[in-house]
Amino acid sequence: MQNAVILINAEKGQVKAVAERLAEVDGISEVYSTCGRYDLVAIARTRDFESLAELVTGRLNAVEGIADTETLNAMQVHSRHDLETMFSLGW
Repeated sequence: MQNAVILINAEKGQVKAVAERLAEVDGISEVYSTCGRYDLVAIARTRDFESLAELVTGRLNAVEGIADTETLNAMQVHSRHDLETMFSLGW
């Protein structure tokens, strides 16, 4: 499984609408509105790196209202929780 944190800035006045659109995108498991440097944080969980690349460069580019993104590709998980089981995509 490939996990990533995607930091997103929306166009002015579009934060809620972008968040709602992102929540419907296959591969995005959660979307958080935030205060600070970024408007939104999306958690991506995909089968493999190629699926993540398609999500970020393809499907997210089609979401109206996104001004820019920064993707942080997860390398290792440092948690006591079994995240693989908690967020399994069933593949």
